[in-house]
Amino acid sequence: MSKVAIVTDSNSGITQKRGKEMGIYVLPMPFFIDEKLYFEDITLTQEEFYERLGADADISTSQPSPANVMELWEEVLKENDEIVCIPMSSGLSSTCSTAMSIANEYKGRVQVVDNQRISVTQEQSVYDAMHLRDRGMDAAQIKEALEQEKLQASIYITVDTLKYLKKGGRVTPAAAAIGTVLNLKPVLQIQGEKLDAFAKARGWKSAKKIMLNAIETDLNERFADVKEQMVLGMAYTCTKEEAAGWKQEIMERFPGYDILEGPLSLSVACHIGPGSMAVTCMKKV
Repeated sequence: MSKVAIVTDSNSGITQKRGKEMGIYVLPMPFFIDEKLYFEDITLTQEEFYERLGADADISTSQPSPANVMELWEEVLKENDEIVCIPMSSGLSSTCSTAMSIANEYKGRVQVVDNQRISVTQEQSVYDAMHLRDRGMDAAQIKEALEQEKLQASIYITVDTLKYLKKGGRVTPAAAAIGTVLNLKPVLQIQGEKLDAFAKARGWKSAKKIMLNAIETDLNERFADVKEQMVLGMAYTCTKEEAAGWKQEIMERFPGYDILEGPLSLSVACHIGPGSMAVTCMKKV
């Protein structure tokens, strides 16, 4: 049986320390802050990122360079026969397509999974891959199994401020100004490839209710046939105290479900800013 290693990126929310504890490999995502290059969880902490974001630094996301990707893969393949690589969704970054192109040079030893996941949904895919590997599947079989579930996940996010959506061109300055005056909280969704508008709410209470209702609808309709295999998740760029309160609300609304939790990836945080909350559901293998 071949020895299969699991590689993901820091958009999964899995830290370098946690990756080592799990026995997997985490490729750090690069960021440019005021034109200086940083790597998530290597030279850039969550705290430093939000401090610079709050100070209106010029922050942009990037994708790992082919050289960095190959360097990691080469190191991993010294001790393993194959790699299953689980990058962030191809609809949100070109990281996945770049990895697929590089993988062509490895003659099947590296299998890149394109299953449209990010944050805690991507984290669940890592756990699924580990489970399938431990059942004896090779890298190609794991890739196929994960990609069969690519549309079996939903993410709903609400933001605290329209400032960063305006900055990224996702809302117009006029709409942002009106929304701020009316205390509008846009609810965004990720289903499959894109980050799209889902609804508008007046205030946090309404926004959270919309998100919880949307998850309930998904569980009872879209995922009715696999409801018993669903896991819930919550992610955030708000304070840990606010996140704990949000988790409690999710648990009260959906008792009996496992809940994955963690900060939203910095690649997403760049576009939505601090203070946001998200709830997800995803099928586990």
